[in-house]
This record gives sequence, C-alpha cells and structure tokens, in this order.
Amino acid sequence: MLNSFLLVFLGLLPIVNPPGSALLFLAITRHGSQEERARLARQIAIYAFFIMIAALHVGAFVLQLFGISVPVLRVAGGLVLALSGWRVLDAPRPHGDTAGGEGAGGARDLAGMAFYPLTMPLTTGPGTVAVAIAIGTRGSGKEAAPLSVIFSAIFGAAIATLGIAVLVYLCYRFADRIQKALGESGSDALGRLFAFILICIGIQILWTGFAELWITLPPR
Repeated sequence: MLNSFLLVFLGLLPIVNPPGSALLFLAITRHGSQEERARLARQIAIYAFFIMIAALHVGAFVLQLFGISVPVLRVAGGLVLALSGWRVLDAPRPHGDTAGGEGAGGARDLAGMAFYPLTMPLTTGPGTVAVAIAIGTRGSGKEAAPLSVIFSAIFGAAIATLGIAVLVYLCYRFADRIQKALGESGSDALGRLFAFILICIGIQILWTGFAELWITLPPR
C-alpha cells in the first residue's frame, strides 16, 4: 500500500502542480466572487479525483476501446488548453461598474466552467492522464498477486489521488489571497500573463504529442 501511495502521489503531483495551476485558475476566474471560487474549487477537486482514479484503473482500456493513442490525447488536450488560454488573454477588461454586476449570469458561466476547462484540461490534463495510464498499466501484470496485495495497492492509489485532490482544493480555494494583495489592475495583469503561459503550456503539450506521432510515420 505504501509503495502504491508513493508511486501514484509522487508520479502525479508534479504533473498536476496544484500551486501553479491555482494561479491559472485565478487568471480564468479573477472576475468571480470569493464564494463562487470556493464552490468551483470544491467541484474541481471532486472532478480531478475521479479523473485520476478512472485514468489509473480504466484509462488504458478506454483509449484502446476508442482507438485513441496517448500522443493523440496530448495533441487534442494541448489544443484545447491553448484555446482556453487565448480566450482569457483576449477577453475584454470589464469596467468597474460591471465587475460586480454580472449576477446570476456570471455565476452560471463560472459553474459551467468547472469541468471544462478548469478540471480538464487545466488541472488534470493530457499529461496527468498519460502518466496515470502509464502507472496503472505498470501494475496490470500482477494478476497472480494475492487479493490482499491487490486491494492494498488500490487503496494506496486511492489515498494518493485523494491527497492530491485535497491539495488542489486548498490551493484553488485560497488563490484569491493573491488577488487581494495585487488589487484589480495587478490581478488583471497577472491573469493575462498566466493566460499567455497557459497558451504556451498547451502548445508544448501539443508539440510533444505531435513529435511522438511524427516518429511513428513510415519512412519514405
């Protein structure tokens, strides 16, 4: 159980990167209220937990079922991530009298972003899914192990993914402390900066997947 916990936790934590992702989360939701961001943080943590669990145990089967390779997953996820960053970077800056007047419409918009793009692909993107599938596949050849060992490994992996989801919630929940310290203009500038970084991350993921696909082309 300890080996499974360490393998999953140390393998996925650097990819999910809750502190870094929290700044991107703040960039996308900087015009929402504190209550809306707290609610989003809870939803994202729950979604991220189930995505990591599913990728660990059935991710390889699902990709094989639909004939999707991991490089294609990277290309698609990187493209979606880059487009999400572009929408934030190119969004018009709201005036002071409209920032607090979005009302229920703004809350609905943020709630609709909980899964896409805030959970997938921002928090648990193609990189997280690819690593989780690799970890899950690594342990798939141990069917002859005793049931107690199998259940211990599954329990250790579940505790690890739960721990990462809790870190995601805490980092996202208190990301607004940065906004309070910077003020409206500073947080808007920081948000657009990290939106640009989000575009770069998306293009990097896309390029990694494209490079993996390129080397599989038959030579002429």
